Amino acid sequence: MAEKLEDLNLPNAVVTRIVKEALPDGVTVAKEARAAVAKAASIFILYLTSSANVIAKKSNRKTVSGTDVIQAMEDIEFEQFVEPLNEALENFKKNQKTKKDAAAKKKEQTKEGEDSGEMIEDE
Repeated sequence: MAEKLEDLNLPNAVVTRIVKEALPDGVTVAKEARAAVAKAASIFILYLTSSANVIAKKSNRKTVSGTDVIQAMEDIEFEQFVEPLNEALENFKKNQKTKKDAAAKKKEQTKEGEDSGEMIEDE
């Protein structure tokens, strides 16, 4: 758990970037407003995580899964975000699998290269 309450805040640069991307060009956001958005986002994350943890515990698990988070979104009445979240989760899984497959392929190619480069000695 965090030592200080401030440790739970999202980085200002991240919040600023998200806020700027959400608003039309030419709109400025006061520092106080960015701080309020950051605090609200942190509270939402804590609430969502807590709700997802309750779901995991009901299933006798200590690990919160993506499915738990999606179910928690429904439980806290944010159903309108479930479909986009499901899509993002599927994209994340596909990207992870692609990276894993690429790493395995590279490892196999490296191993094959080492095997073909070995010299066989006569006994």
